[in-house]
Amino acid sequence: MKTNVELLEKNQVKLTVEVGEDIISKAINQAYESMKKDFNVDGFRKGKVPRQMIEKLYGPEVFFNKAIDLIIDETLTKAIDENNIDIIARLRENDLVVLEMSKEKAKYEATIALRPAVTLGEYKNLEIEVEPLDVTNEEIDMYLNKEAEKNSRSIIVEDRIIEPQDKVFIDFEGFVDGEAFKGGKGENYGLVIGSRSFIPGFEDQLIGKKAGDEIEVSVTFPEEYHAEDLKGKPAIFKVKINEVEVTEIPAIDDEFAADVSEFDTLQEFKEDVRKTLLEQKEKSRTTELQNKAVENAVENATLELPPALIEENIDRSVQNFAKRMEQQGLKIQQYLQFAGLDMEKFRENFRPEAIAQISSSFVLEKIAEVENFVVSDEEVENHFKEMSTLYNMPIEQVRQALGRNISMLKEDLKLQKAAEMLAATAKIIEKK
Repeated sequence: MKTNVELLEKNQVKLTVEVGEDIISKAINQAYESMKKDFNVDGFRKGKVPRQMIEKLYGPEVFFNKAIDLIIDETLTKAIDENNIDIIARLRENDLVVLEMSKEKAKYEATIALRPAVTLGEYKNLEIEVEPLDVTNEEIDMYLNKEAEKNSRSIIVEDRIIEPQDKVFIDFEGFVDGEAFKGGKGENYGLVIGSRSFIPGFEDQLIGKKAGDEIEVSVTFPEEYHAEDLKGKPAIFKVKINEVEVTEIPAIDDEFAADVSEFDTLQEFKEDVRKTLLEQKEKSRTTELQNKAVENAVENATLELPPALIEENIDRSVQNFAKRMEQQGLKIQQYLQFAGLDMEKFRENFRPEAIAQISSSFVLEKIAEVENFVVSDEEVENHFKEMSTLYNMPIEQVRQALGRNISMLKEDLKLQKAAEMLAATAKIIEKK
């Protein structure tokens, strides 16, 4: 096996791997054994056709695609290790390119993302601007309104007409030029009127209707709609309204205060709310300080992220979003259609967060290294106790869940130490 490493920009290398007849012959034989059951040749039982016969009928390249995959599986990791390449992200499909494949020589190249080098700037005594620690009457009212909403009742109504903010459960199917289009159908989908989650004009036409109605909704797809065959076209949606759900919110008065708290009057409850909100602000200030200090430390540092690492982070975000949509009964492609987005534009929404997350991790890792932070077994045990209290779980259950990879947990706690140090050394400036 021959290898060559070429340094690329953005913390990437191009690894070229070349192998000879021995490895190729072995891979082709393995490919034949794996694929022979797929060939039907007169005079031979299924799976018993000789390799030479298959190659004669279909050409000597018939096993090459499978063989090169096997060659890459066998040689890539070995080549990475032999060249001491510090790979940081999994390879994507377009990162692997086959340059040559014959019975005598196989050659491919892999574009590999490297761990970025971090040069720290100023990270201590950073000036951090934060909100003042006071509680306004508006914040108290907002808290009370949320408490009232928590104690609200969702009820299904049959005779009342649909109003804004109602939640309706509908079956729908869309048609353009009389033909149903892909992704335009849903069953018992929950839609909040006024959420603007559907094509403009769709939700407005449900207002005034009621459960049991079957209607046709006329809309026009936006000119900037991502699907070329639907841009600017009028569409008809056949809609059946299955249920209408409305929310009843209690009045905020002394009776409400007595129901949801230990106090008899609304005024007493408000004073307690003020104390609670102040405590929350004091706790959240610590988090705010850490986040802003980390942001500043990242801004002051120098590092260049390999594209594959960013894309890998975006992949996870998209997958998590898709799972949440499926739990609500909507496929990701349907969501994109209704939101007027294509996958490429949708992925871009996650890019800033991905870059921030990855950059923060590397900068905190470097700070922890420079400051010689270590995490003791005692600190790990204290973390288990904190998690046990926070999530009201038996500590043994926490140990079992978090203790499977102690080294990774210690690395996470080390980064947390770095973030806490940044906040502790910061100069706090309250906004006026």
